[in-house]
Amino acid sequence: ALMLAYTVDVALFAMASAGYINFFFPQFREFRVPVPLVGSINLIWLGETLLLIALLVVLNIRGIRESSLLNQVLGALDMILETSIVVIGFLFAWRPEYFLHQWQMEFPPLERLLYATSLAVISYVGLESVSQAAEETIRPAAVIPRTSMALIIVVLLFALAFPVVSLGILPWDEVGGREGDPVALLASRLPFVGFLAGPAAAILAATILLISANTGVMGSSRLAYSMAQLGLMGEGLSEVHPRYRTPVKSIIFFSCISAVMAVFAFLSGRRALEAMADVYAFGAMLAYFLSTIALVALRIREPYVPRPYRMPLNLQWRGAEIPILGVLGILGTGLMLLVVMWTHPIAQVAGPLWVALWIGYYIWYRKRTGRPIWKSLPRDWIAEQIRILENSGEWDLLERFRIEVEHWRRSQKGA
Repeated sequence: ALMLAYTVDVALFAMASAGYINFFFPQFREFRVPVPLVGSINLIWLGETLLLIALLVVLNIRGIRESSLLNQVLGALDMILETSIVVIGFLFAWRPEYFLHQWQMEFPPLERLLYATSLAVISYVGLESVSQAAEETIRPAAVIPRTSMALIIVVLLFALAFPVVSLGILPWDEVGGREGDPVALLASRLPFVGFLAGPAAAILAATILLISANTGVMGSSRLAYSMAQLGLMGEGLSEVHPRYRTPVKSIIFFSCISAVMAVFAFLSGRRALEAMADVYAFGAMLAYFLSTIALVALRIREPYVPRPYRMPLNLQWRGAEIPILGVLGILGTGLMLLVVMWTHPIAQVAGPLWVALWIGYYIWYRKRTGRPIWKSLPRDWIAEQIRILENSGEWDLLERFRIEVEHWRRSQKGA
């Protein structure tokens, strides 16, 4: 499920990034070629999408240092530009009466509202990929939680600010009609600075979306590398580049799948971004649903593992802390998964098909290698956790972990 979200992430956000690049080339944005059976498609937009995916492959093969530097530079620039657009829009162009008019007169029917709600989760997909780089980070127990919390707050603020400011300036259907560059359209309509804000918005949107696509490449390759090491898929995906020490085969393999998805989205007969978003919503909600289940399960099965950050509202049960927010997350994400299956026609087919194909591959691979299908391989997870803490330089956590394990073993003997 998470692999589907990451793989679609690459295609979707590379496609969206190319759409904003075309703000500067209206002839590219309007270019169409008739194709039998599917109608007309924009081959230039498709070609740009594939080129951006290839660029991200090269960056990630060269190593996380190069791709992280890209994220830092572009992310800082985007933060400044996005804040400027929101502030200028609210101060000089936003009309509260027009916002309320659209809210009252153009409120969508229930099915469309649920459809939009399920798409809103796209704003948050990719934040968890920070954890995929934990083993490549010094003292991740301190760095990862702080980074994750900051990202959640920033994404929430901008995800709320842009729709509110846009609906107080432009008609909703005019914004929705610009599939490739709606934020640039909004910025170009700002008073006084629109002639500069439009191009600036196109640049910032293209870069931030390219960062999101890069997150998908990094997340899918690291996840595949880890799964291959644990015997969940072919060992070849865990091979690293002899010079850059990156999982080169994983990067290339899943990026190629992303490129194929982009091609099918353009050939789907629907708007390409909408087709990709359908599949993306399924993968994201299924991944979050399974992740919240795993969160609660690990709290019960491994209460001794050091957790530098714990969610508030925990319930003590049989020596373990059950996160109440985690239980609510299971209910919420499970409900949203049902909503996605109801409102997204492409996801109704492509999502279950992806899951079925990978389950089939998993069964075939485990049989071929003589491993149990429905059972885990014997593994000393305590020793593995010690190795991870030693490699990451988390000496305080390592000491706490050894103490907690000893207490847990004594309690197990007493029981």
